[in-house]
Amino acid sequence: MDKKEQLYEGKAKKVYATESPDLCIVSYKDDATAFNGLKHGTIVGKGVVNNKMTNYLMKKLSAEAGVPTHFVEELSDRDTLVKKVKIVPLEVIIRNIAAGSFSKRFGVKEGTPLKCATLEYCLKDDALGDPMINDLQILACGFATKEELDTISSMAFRVNDYLKDFFAGVNIDLVDFKLEFGKSADGEIVLADEISPDTCRFWDKTTHEKLDKDRFRRDLGGVEEAYDEMMKRVLGE
Repeated sequence: MDKKEQLYEGKAKKVYATESPDLCIVSYKDDATAFNGLKHGTIVGKGVVNNKMTNYLMKKLSAEAGVPTHFVEELSDRDTLVKKVKIVPLEVIIRNIAAGSFSKRFGVKEGTPLKCATLEYCLKDDALGDPMINDLQILACGFATKEELDTISSMAFRVNDYLKDFFAGVNIDLVDFKLEFGKSADGEIVLADEISPDTCRFWDKTTHEKLDKDRFRRDLGGVEEAYDEMMKRVLGE
């Protein structure tokens, strides 16, 4: 399957058409951004890590947790064949431990385990700064239907249950993470985008060392090493 015209370029990925109208190729970049694009940089090898981790975890979620995904086939270290989907314009955020903006907004000390997993929605709109949005606002604006939201929230919590256990097995706390969902040609809601150190907060259970993009956001150093460590743990290399 070959790349045809470029359909989209985002902060971390490019998407290309293929000879099939129902399939695309996603190509992962090493570009890094933070704070809604205000901070820019490069994390060498990030595209390879994010591609391989995402594909491995999506295959596990599909086979072992019954979560439908857009994944079709890994083509190379950076390129993956996926189902063409219409992205639901929502970032779906699950939190297990207080960190980042949650701690700032609610005055909960970073690192505090939450009494239950939380779910938040943000509208995917860079120009507006990806504002938080609630269920009724989503319905009122027509960004998703009630049935679609019910499916998305149920799938998000199923992903969380599976991934928390998976990462605990490699001595990692899954602090929080962002998911995106899309609608396939036949109208099915599927998990799309990626599951990686770009979109998740990963802390070593023993040392609490951050092994994710917070090392880039907060100028902690050792960014490439953290990404490589996560890939080794996930893929068992």
